[in-house]
Amino acid sequence: MTYCCALNVDEGIVFASDTRTNAGPDHIAVVPKMSVWERPGDRVIVMLVSGNLAATQKIVNLLDERLASTEAPSLWTVNSMFNAALLVGDTVREVWRSDGEALRQFGYEFALSLILGGQIAGEPPRLFNVYAAGNFVETTRETPYFQIGEVKYGKPIIDRVVSSDTPLGKAAKCALVSFASTMRSNVTVGMPIDLLIYRRDSLRVDLRRRYEEQDAYFSGLSAGFGEGIIRVFDALPDPA
Repeated sequence: MTYCCALNVDEGIVFASDTRTNAGPDHIAVVPKMSVWERPGDRVIVMLVSGNLAATQKIVNLLDERLASTEAPSLWTVNSMFNAALLVGDTVREVWRSDGEALRQFGYEFALSLILGGQIAGEPPRLFNVYAAGNFVETTRETPYFQIGEVKYGKPIIDRVVSSDTPLGKAAKCALVSFASTMRSNVTVGMPIDLLIYRRDSLRVDLRRRYEEQDAYFSGLSAGFGEGIIRVFDALPDPA
């Protein structure tokens, strides 16, 4: 299992993903789930992946290979994030046509989901959730974020804290707290955590870092959040 989230607020977009893959209790590995295509001054495109690892890696590799093509559309040539989402959706369906039936015969589902976001010069930042069928939806001001993977433990926190006008730094903090909550309840989501912050109209990656085990900031954030919950809970009145 995995957990990824992206928050599209007025000041920009926050992307975060864990790196744990789990094919059984004795086969746990660290694999990045965040891909970045950046051409400063022109575009920043980020994709987070969840689901069948072989399928998602094949999708990323196909997108990378087509960057050099002068004939087929690529993430360098599309003129909008909507067209980037169309391209990713088409690539998902291509992989399904190639591998879907074989996976089914071996008892596996073609199960994956992607978050695609960023900004291309000439339009505002946009964020999409791409499904296994290759179709997709876009964030709105009322619902400015997406989660994929193990979503249920981090969702209540984001729902209570984040809105479209949330400052970018606060949105990043909320994303990390949602990871702390998720890892507290589900051992299949784990460190390191990759975080990327994109500031609106910068057309470059503003911050990208990895939080490793025992990272002082993340450990303090997790501990402080847990202690805060206990204080608030204790301050609430008992039922009459």
